[in-house]
Amino acid sequence: MEHTELNRFEEYIGYHFENKELLTEALSHSSYANEKKKCRCSNERLEFLGDSVLSIIVSEYLFTHYKEMPEGELTKLRASLVCEKALHVFAKEIHLGEFLLLGKGEENTGGRNRSSILADAFEAVIAAIYLDGGIEPAKKHVLRFVPNHVEKSGRLNFRDYKTVLQEIIQKNPEEKVEYVLAGETGPDHDKAFTVNVCLNSNVIGTGTGKSKKSAEQMAAKEALMLMGYEETL
Repeated sequence: MEHTELNRFEEYIGYHFENKELLTEALSHSSYANEKKKCRCSNERLEFLGDSVLSIIVSEYLFTHYKEMPEGELTKLRASLVCEKALHVFAKEIHLGEFLLLGKGEENTGGRNRSSILADAFEAVIAAIYLDGGIEPAKKHVLRFVPNHVEKSGRLNFRDYKTVLQEIIQKNPEEKVEYVLAGETGPDHDKAFTVNVCLNSNVIGTGTGKSKKSAEQMAAKEALMLMGYEETL
């Protein structure tokens, strides 16, 4: 690929490579590599690495920004951000399809717009950035897309019931809310926790979950329902 084309793609992604070969490899589909035989590597190995780099960046972002979200909800949200459908959208935003190196067969059958090819190449580009410049530029690249996609996707349906309950109770300064572990069942690798939420030592809700935090959320949700605040749920 001509350096002018590589430079144009670098403008789209906002990162300039020290090692241009890494970027060329990231853009090289296996069909192109096979046609060129030994003189060209495909992006499959970079895709493998990029998948892991993407996962840790997204995981850290969600862990940091959604502190009250239980593990199960974090896992679902992360899955929605690293799936093929989401990566296809991200790839189109940086015009990735225009710069792919494809074999003639893929070129003639619409490979530049194929969701799986674009998603894989997007992960390969992440890996190339990571290898060329480290985790910080890779993180900067990924986080161009993630926050907006969280808002647009509608997948962020988690409600922080504990905060809602606390805000209601705070209207009466003398009232005190406390979460008490009532019990736990199951083996260590698959425990279930039961938590009571108490108002001035009186139980006003009970919840069960795979973690203490999720059980607390469920207890707060039940308390809100019993108090007649269904509209907040």
